[in-house]
Amino acid sequence: MSNILLVYASTTGNTEVMAEAIADYLIVHGQEVVIKSFDFDRIDVEMIADYDAVLVGTHTWDDGDLPYEVEDFYEDLGDVDIKGIPFGVFGSADSFYDTYGGAVDLMSDRIKNLGGHLLPRQLKVDREPDRQDIEQCQKFAEMMIHQLNRGIKQQEV
Repeated sequence: MSNILLVYASTTGNTEVMAEAIADYLIVHGQEVVIKSFDFDRIDVEMIADYDAVLVGTHTWDDGDLPYEVEDFYEDLGDVDIKGIPFGVFGSADSFYDTYGGAVDLMSDRIKNLGGHLLPRQLKVDREPDRQDIEQCQKFAEMMIHQLNRGIKQQEV
């Protein structure tokens, strides 16, 4: 069993629905998940060291920007050592804008540049998640479980 931190920002509730679907899948498959909202919880980047993996959910603001409530976390990531920690980034976006899901890309690039170990793909959903999008959330969670299991096996060798 792994201990996973899931943090997210959601203005319209779309990214929250994604976070809940991801967390539910992880929990059903034996993972321990701590969920925190950038909107309501105190999130200190130093807590990352207490977890086996981190999932970051963010909606995209305007034409590709991070939402205000995520900016401090984004900047503060540079103050902690995240090298080798598995990360996954997901979020809702709006295909109306020229830059689709730019906040997901910004967060992923930041994590990668700081040495975090990103899942092979990010997850972006166009506005409100439908049934197929929820299935993608579950596959995203499954990808994290596989990543964690692979890391545990590598440590045992």
